[in-house]
Amino acid sequence: MGKILSVDDSAIVRIMIKKGVEAMGYECLEASDGQEALEVLGRECKEISLILLDWNMPGMNGMEFLNIIKADTRYKGIPVMMVTTESEKASIVKAIQSGVANYMLKPFTEEDMKKKVMACLGGGK
Repeated sequence: MGKILSVDDSAIVRIMIKKGVEAMGYECLEASDGQEALEVLGRECKEISLILLDWNMPGMNGMEFLNIIKADTRYKGIPVMMVTTESEKASIVKAIQSGVANYMLKPFTEEDMKKKVMACLGGGK
């Protein structure tokens, strides 16, 4: 079973994601910002099946992190789903053009998250 990396500066959001991800049988790794997420990726990239990424974080934001990993051959194949309050159409289009596999707005239900995670992972484990 793979691991899913949750990158969000909100501990509450990370707890919600962890609960849903673990209920699906995946291990959840956590990072509170883009820099920490890069460190986790460096250690665990072979195991990570999906990254759930917040847009608005202090330090390195989600788009900066996304651009770094999509430019890196070690990481660019890992699907990324934005999990954010950024609901403007232009923001969604920008994220998709930058390579995100899916987009989920906060707040979300555990059921919504599970559906979108399964869609990113190709519908099956």
